[in-house]
Amino acid sequence: TATVAQEKLWTLDECMRYAVENSPSVKKQVYTSDTYKAERNAAVASFFPAASAKVGAQYSFGRSIDPATNTYENTSTFNNNYGLDASIPIFTGGQLINQWLMAKSNRRMGVNDIQKAKDDLAMKTMQAYMDVVYYKGTIRMAAEKLEESNRTLYKTRRQEELGLKGKADVAQFEAQVAADDYTLTHQQNLFNTALLTLRECMNYPSDLELEVDTLLPDINYVPEVENVAEIFAYASGNNPTALQAEYQLTQSKYQYRIYKGKLLPSIYLNAGISTNLKSDNAPEGFKDQFKNNRGEYVSFSLSFPLFDGLSRLTNARRYRNNMRIARETRTEVFRQLQTAVEQSVLDREGYAKEAIQMDKKVRSDELAYRVTLRKYEEGLMSTLDVQTSANTLLESKANLLQKRLMYLLKSKLVDYYKGKPLINE
Repeated sequence: TATVAQEKLWTLDECMRYAVENSPSVKKQVYTSDTYKAERNAAVASFFPAASAKVGAQYSFGRSIDPATNTYENTSTFNNNYGLDASIPIFTGGQLINQWLMAKSNRRMGVNDIQKAKDDLAMKTMQAYMDVVYYKGTIRMAAEKLEESNRTLYKTRRQEELGLKGKADVAQFEAQVAADDYTLTHQQNLFNTALLTLRECMNYPSDLELEVDTLLPDINYVPEVENVAEIFAYASGNNPTALQAEYQLTQSKYQYRIYKGKLLPSIYLNAGISTNLKSDNAPEGFKDQFKNNRGEYVSFSLSFPLFDGLSRLTNARRYRNNMRIARETRTEVFRQLQTAVEQSVLDREGYAKEAIQMDKKVRSDELAYRVTLRKYEEGLMSTLDVQTSANTLLESKANLLQKRLMYLLKSKLVDYYKGKPLINE
């Protein structure tokens, strides 16, 4: 298994899927959702009668006065008690129905929170994956530039031996080789940091190699015209972030109703059956005692909350304010979601245009570098001109790779807001 893992090239979807399946945060959210499920079952069970059974036994012994003879005698008594009680809520100010509605909403919120945790982790993993691919590309570019500088340095040294170049030219290219070597080392360090971040997002074992697939797909830089209003309308009713804010507002509403209900009277129907079996020196039969000593009762209880240190009133006010805060939070989340949708669409269009122009610039800079290098070999250009042209070409290649990756990332986000899953099955 370790050998297969080390030889495998991880794609973006595979990295995101592995991260979601092995994430402690997602698993914790699953456990939280299971708690919501248990609370929903408990809320349903609260509509049924609450019943309890009890049994007790007591054995008494000692001296006591016999009323008939007025003398002391040794006596022993055994008492055996049985009881069954039941209580049914008739009216509780709407607390039970609101608890059930809140628990049912929380159950749906728990399922949505699991999906939101998966999506958030997938987007975080996707960003880390793009960084790894980017720095992998810059390492390749820096290595190619270092190799090209070494070749030019070798040629310059040979020309210096033949008297065609001076020591200053050799020194300039030696400095350029040193700078390119530093750039390569710096990019390798950035790559290691990005790879470590990706491992952390994926919860990937540190003792296994992680090699990502850097091959980019064919990109069509002519995206379809998007209607931002339609995308936001769909996302506001289906995106996990928007649904989470909606569920939290619903939860706060039911909590406020529950604590308002505690300000109202409560009515309960109670019923029970009990018996006390007593055995003296001349015990009666168990069947006869159970029949003769059995008692039943039915009662109604009405409870009025009069004064409890203003705790009920304070809690009602607290949860009313929580409801207002949740409403403002929902408004803020919806506004942020709308901005995120608009920004993703604008960024995708912008990166598409930039990638097209940068691709042209790379071709032009590459041609300019070849011409400059050729003229330098002919003595028509200085070493500074060659270095400047080479650095410009390297920067253009890095920018082109960045624009391509950002276009892919923003395209993924736009599709996500339109309802497509982040991880392709």
